[in-house]
Amino acid sequence: MSMKRILFVAGLAAGLAAAAPAKEGVVQCANLIYGGTHTSRCFSDEFLSAVQRDTAIATERRFKSVKLASEDLFSYPFVIITGEAEFHFTAKEREHLKKYLESGGFLLASAGCSNKDWDRAFRREMKTLFAEKGLRPIEMDHPLFRTVHAITELKLHHPAAAARLEGIEVDGKLVVVYSPHGLNDTAHTEGCCCCGGNEITNSLQVNVNILVYALLY
Repeated sequence: MSMKRILFVAGLAAGLAAAAPAKEGVVQCANLIYGGTHTSRCFSDEFLSAVQRDTAIATERRFKSVKLASEDLFSYPFVIITGEAEFHFTAKEREHLKKYLESGGFLLASAGCSNKDWDRAFRREMKTLFAEKGLRPIEMDHPLFRTVHAITELKLHHPAAAARLEGIEVDGKLVVVYSPHGLNDTAHTEGCCCCGGNEITNSLQVNVNILVYALLY
């Protein structure tokens, strides 16, 4: 674990202990509100329960909605962002997200329903924040794919397309994982579907691995 990560987790633990002693040692993940009122309504939190079942990591089993422009962002080691429409981060949101990721935080992002407008917007924002790095393909031999489950392929609902994950590294560690296909795991949500997009059908296992990677590497 990097020194930045150790300091981030230590700070997180201290913050949780001060705010809610009963939750000390329990990992809580945030669902970001961004670009005004954009947020995910269809990203399943089932992987949080799966992490607790499959590992020794204690998790809060529901996401906490958190504004990207809020200082509350820095209380969470892991956040998700997804959506299905064009968006723009505000200047404060960009400032917070860059600081968060460079301080040890982790972002999991997914284009809901494989939405092209959201995909373009997210890529634009990542290029604005990390022009010198940018999103790069994550090869299937990356440690991410074997933290808990041995994942040898990303299985798509419509397998004619090629599935991939992309990421951004800071100091040699992934801090952003992005899928242009659905990682939302809508099979474990009510009233949601992939809306004609192309969802990764083993996303539950993929998301478990991503969270454990974010916490332990």
